[in-house]
Amino acid sequence: MGTHYSLNKEPAFLEKRFGARFDQDFERVYHVSGFNNPSMPVITDEAPDKFSFLKWGLVPFWLKDKEQIKYVRIKTLNARSDTLFEKPSFKVPVRKRRCLIVTDGYFEWREVAGKTYPYYIHMKDNDAFALAGIWDEWRDEKNMEKLQAFSIISVDANPFIKKINNRHQRMPVILPKKDERTWIRSDLGEESIKSMLQTYEGKELEAYPVKRLIGKKDVNSNTPEILEKCSYDELKNLDEKKEQENLKQLTLF
Repeated sequence: MGTHYSLNKEPAFLEKRFGARFDQDFERVYHVSGFNNPSMPVITDEAPDKFSFLKWGLVPFWLKDKEQIKYVRIKTLNARSDTLFEKPSFKVPVRKRRCLIVTDGYFEWREVAGKTYPYYIHMKDNDAFALAGIWDEWRDEKNMEKLQAFSIISVDANPFIKKINNRHQRMPVILPKKDERTWIRSDLGEESIKSMLQTYEGKELEAYPVKRLIGKKDVNSNTPEILEKCSYDELKNLDEKKEQENLKQLTLF
């Protein structure tokens, strides 16, 4: 879960929404894949008043072999909340280096009869929101090289998202607006951190299917078209059947 998302907002909007400034250019992103290890704007605990551009796919500070980076970061796009404090790659960052990953929607796949259908999940009012993240800085002292990168924290999905991401049944930690700044406080203790890693139960989320442009090779999926609703006959027939079954159940009481 949580390996594809969008940030389809102008910099001025994001600056006002999150109380942070851009000190470099940013163009709206309709779709980005973590498997490409893109550089995306996040708000870190070390620089809470600006958007820092970090690579997606955390590289732990203790990694010695530079050649291992490309293999490690594919496994660190997400970090499970239930193992954060034990996993070697995450146990230090979750205590000392937390960040807000800003987004306005993300993509998941629904499996039906052996086929998968991409969905776009976002807030009903189309507002941007923050995902709980962790980050780290890897350094190559010999070449004076450094790399800052992040992971998105995941939890068990709520009932709504489970119907969409019905294979893995996971979702990112969506932080309520009131908790965003708390998440990146440097004095936050371990128990407080754990208490914030909750499944988002808000009813503000909605989702709809989109075209199968995500994940296709040699196709530019970073276009407005990726966010357009797409109708699949298989899904329509399935959902209509479920609705009829629900109505039948209601008539029994």
